[in-house]
Amino acid sequence: MRAFNKFSLLISLFFAAFIGSIRAENLSDIYELALKNDPLLRAAEATYRVGKENKAQGIAGLLPTLTISGSTNWNEYRVEEQLIDQYNSNAYFANLNQPIFRLDKWFQFEAGTALSESAAAEFAYQQQETMIRVASAYFNVLNSIDSLNAARAEEKAIGRQKDLAKKRFDVGLAAITEVQETQAAYDLTVVSRIAREAQLDSAQETLTSIVGRDVTLLSPLVDEFEISLPDPLDRESWVSLGLQNNYQLKSAKLQRDAAQASARASASNHLPQVDLVGRVSTSTSKQGKFGGFIQNPLFGVEQDTRQYSIQFSLPLFAGGAISSARRQAYANYDRSKEQAIYTERSTIRDVRSNHFGVQTQVANVTARKQALASTESALEATQVGYEVGTRNTVDLLDAQKRLFQAQRDYASSRYEYIISMLRLKASVGSLSPDDLLNISSQME
Repeated sequence: MRAFNKFSLLISLFFAAFIGSIRAENLSDIYELALKNDPLLRAAEATYRVGKENKAQGIAGLLPTLTISGSTNWNEYRVEEQLIDQYNSNAYFANLNQPIFRLDKWFQFEAGTALSESAAAEFAYQQQETMIRVASAYFNVLNSIDSLNAARAEEKAIGRQKDLAKKRFDVGLAAITEVQETQAAYDLTVVSRIAREAQLDSAQETLTSIVGRDVTLLSPLVDEFEISLPDPLDRESWVSLGLQNNYQLKSAKLQRDAAQASARASASNHLPQVDLVGRVSTSTSKQGKFGGFIQNPLFGVEQDTRQYSIQFSLPLFAGGAISSARRQAYANYDRSKEQAIYTERSTIRDVRSNHFGVQTQVANVTARKQALASTESALEATQVGYEVGTRNTVDLLDAQKRLFQAQRDYASSRYEYIISMLRLKASVGSLSPDDLLNISSQME
């Protein structure tokens, strides 16, 4: 028996050490995993790398272009099907072209620069969205865990109430209706608990799809988590900040600038084009005789030719393609202008809405916390009244349900406050990983 007790103690110590070695992962840990494994973020990063090449391609249009080519030929000279001469000839060419007056290339360079900057702004926005997606998924899991724990506690409490009602009925102290009411309430808690389990599983799968692996244990918020109003409290100050720094608005304006430059480039296709052109060619020939009779004095001799020129061209008519491309480019510019205006108005709307949302959530957390304290006191009073006979079973069941609902609402309100604050900061372009680190510092 003593040996069995020692074995049980060893098993208990082993599991205690194992559980202690499992470190709960906080929000910053999950965010680091998302930076490595989130496919949406990696796709956004690849899109940024695609977009930033527009600037390099725009610059290339203003720089010289150098091409080289070569050929080798086998030649046969025949007269009335009689082979008179056969020889090999080689040629090498080098061409250098430097634009001198090409407004279309200049505007294409401006468009490429704007598109690269727009890609950077869009990627910054996607990084902020990743932070919000990670935080939302993280707190959805915590919220689901809190809801499930409350549902299990409710099921357990109503179960005890059901057993007590049955015992009271067996000794004749309660009517059958009390047993039926507690049984019905218990069955509903079982249904609620099953639904909460499904909700938790779905929330965990969402988080797994972002970080690329199962997350075993998450750190909860501390009870004293700081809840504060936006600073500054003035809404228009946030709007001004959003109009300056919102990444979606920056991207839209840069897209507008790029479309304008592209339209100007298309309009410039009607203008003269001037290029500096240099050409160098080298050739050799093994031709023995001209016409099969005259000896070739340049047999095997390398010949060089060098040409330098300024080329001028002026498009006059291309079947209407140039004019059509110009109209199309300006229509695209008009569309980009309107989209920039819409994005600006949307930014103002979002900033104001998110600012008010944070204020609402602060009030909501305060109210939910007070409601939780009130429902706890109400349950205690109802239990006392039930024991002395002034309250019935229905009153007690309702008080218990209100308590567990208040627990769920309070936990959920804190998570909603955090997401609202993150969205407000994102709408003004100030959301950064430091915000997630600050939240993580207030986790158990």
